[in-house]
Amino acid sequence: MEERTDRRRSDTRERIRSVAMELFAERGYEKTSLREIAERLDITKAALYYHFRTKEDIVSSLSEDLRRGIDDIVEWAETAPPGAERANEIVLRYGTLLHSAGRDMIRFWAENQPAFRDLGFGTSLRYQFRVLADLMVAPNPSPLAVFHARQALLAISWSLSMMGDLDIDDEDSYRAAVHLATDIAARCG
Repeated sequence: MEERTDRRRSDTRERIRSVAMELFAERGYEKTSLREIAERLDITKAALYYHFRTKEDIVSSLSEDLRRGIDDIVEWAETAPPGAERANEIVLRYGTLLHSAGRDMIRFWAENQPAFRDLGFGTSLRYQFRVLADLMVAPNPSPLAVFHARQALLAISWSLSMMGDLDIDDEDSYRAAVHLATDIAARCG
C-alpha cells in the first residue's frame, strides 16, 4: 500500500513538473502562476503546495536532477582511463541524460534566460559542464582541445534548446546530436 502511495506521489510530482515546464514555455516563467499550474492539472492549489511551495522549487527540482546526473557521469569518468573512449562515453552519457532527465531544464534555460539567471542555477551547471569537458581531454590539454570538448557537449545541449522548430522526433534529434558530438570530440585528443 505504501509503495503505491509513493508511486502516485511521484507521478503527481512529475506531472506538476511537466505541466509547469509547458506553461513556462508558453507564457514565460514570470507570467505563470502556481494557480495556473494547478488549474491545468485540475488539482487544488493545496495539492500543488504539498509537492512544491513555489515555482522556484519546481525549477530547483529539475536543476537538481540534472546536476545529480552530471555528478554521476563525472564520478564514472574520474575512474576511467583518459582517452578517446572516455570522451566518447562522456558524450553518450551526457546525451542520454539531457535527452531524458535534463530535457526540461535545458528548454527552461533556453526559453527563460532572465529567470534562469535570477534563480542562480546557471553557475553550478556551468561549473559541472566545464568539469565534464575537462574530463574529455588528455592531461595538460591545449586550449583548442578543451574548446572542442565543450563544443561537443554544446552540440547535445543545443539539440534540445534550438531545434524545437524542426520536424525531427526526439530519437532522431538525440542520434544526430550524439553523432555530431562524437565527431567533434574526436578532436579533443
